[in-house]
Parts: sequence; C-alpha cells; structure tokens
Amino acid sequence: MEWFGEHQPTAIVTGGASGIGRAVCELLTRDGYRVAVADRDKARADDVAHHIDGVAFGVDVADEASVVAMFDAAVAALGGTLDALATPAGIADTTPFMDISVDVFRRVHDVNVIGTFLCMREAAKRMQRGGRICTVASVAGKRGGGLSGTAAYAASKGAVLALSRSAARALAPQGITVNCVAPGPTLTPMLDEPFAHPGQRERVEAMTLLERSADANEIAEAIVWLLSPRASYVAGETLTVDGGLLLD
Repeated sequence: MEWFGEHQPTAIVTGGASGIGRAVCELLTRDGYRVAVADRDKARADDVAHHIDGVAFGVDVADEASVVAMFDAAVAALGGTLDALATPAGIADTTPFMDISVDVFRRVHDVNVIGTFLCMREAAKRMQRGGRICTVASVAGKRGGGLSGTAAYAASKGAVLALSRSAARALAPQGITVNCVAPGPTLTPMLDEPFAHPGQRERVEAMTLLERSADANEIAEAIVWLLSPRASYVAGETLTVDGGLLLD
C-alpha cells in the first residue's frame, strides 16, 4: 500500500477475538496488514492471531493501565509502527429502562465510551501522519435504542458518535483521520441472547429494507475501507451500515 510507504502496514483491533472484530482482523490481513488482536479473552485472541499470523494481547479496554500496557506491547511487536486502529470492543445491555442500575449503566459506559476514548488516545500517541482510526458505534446511538440494546447501550453508542467527531477535530492537525461505523443488526455473539427471545429477530429484521441482519464481514468491510488509502479524503464521518433500517 503506497499510503504507508515501504513498510508493511500495521493495525490494532480491539474486540478482535470474535464477531465484527475478528472479521476486521481477517480482512486487514487479506489487505496486507500485520495485525495485533486485542481482546479481554486472551485465549480466543490467540486463536485468531494464529489463524491470521498476527499477534495477540489481552486487554480490558475500560482499564487505563491495561490499555496503555497493551499498546506498548502491541506496537513493539508490530515493529514500532502503528498505522490503523479499529475499536469494535464493546458490550450490550438489554435491561429495561426502569430496571437499569447505576452499576450496569456505568459498566456499559466504561467499556463502550471510556474504552473507545482510551484506545484512540493511546493510538494517536503512537501514530505518524497518515494514521487512521475507525470507531464502532451503532444505529442504537442514532435512534435511542428500540431494537435490542436499550437505554444504557444506546446512550453509550450515542456518546461514541460524538466522541468520534471530537477526536476527528482534535487529531486532524497530526495528520490522523478518525471515522466511525454505525452498524445495524449484525449476527454476532452479542445478539445471541436478545435474538433468542421469540419474535425478536423477526421484528428487528423487518425494520430493515433488506429484511435481514448483516453478516460480521459486511460491517468489517466498511471499517477496513475507512482504515485504507481508499478513504483518504474521509474524515469525521459516520458510515451507517444498517440495511436501510434508518431510512424512513
């Protein structure tokens, strides 16, 4: 890739052990990147890294010390360079509005918002001009829930949308671009529990123009495009990949 000069492009993917994160790792490898797979589940991250000939690291994205240590180790393992960061790591919550405890709300916020912020900050410290960051929000952050994730999840993903725009402004002078992907319903382990409820999958999929959920690879393709030289003039954008769910 000419964008990165003569060295092999490098990337860190949080939540890379499963779902959208794993698909991103595989597609980045396909495109010639050397990938660090970062996940709280180190054993599954090891499996993905072995599959793609990458490197794996355990991390709790809500813990600052854990994130800093992971970035130090991952960038060293990648040869001292970092060109791209994707942040699919996150958790969902389906607790009804009146039943959400402060502890649950705070945990969802810590992982989805603080975790995204910490990873963007640490990546930016280690990137040169031309670095690219793609965060992962959700259509829930645009429409306030009403699908599977409820108030805590929707609020956290709305915060990721705003955080991504703020980071795009802050990091542009360093030559680092930040964009965001907002997926619609996607068949990953995160939806296993809500889609197990009778009629829930059918209800959600009927809201999309395509009348189906996405495959993880369909979301990952959008993320990888935004991380690539092909998106060289895209900055501060949110790409909604939802099968037409938000089209009224």
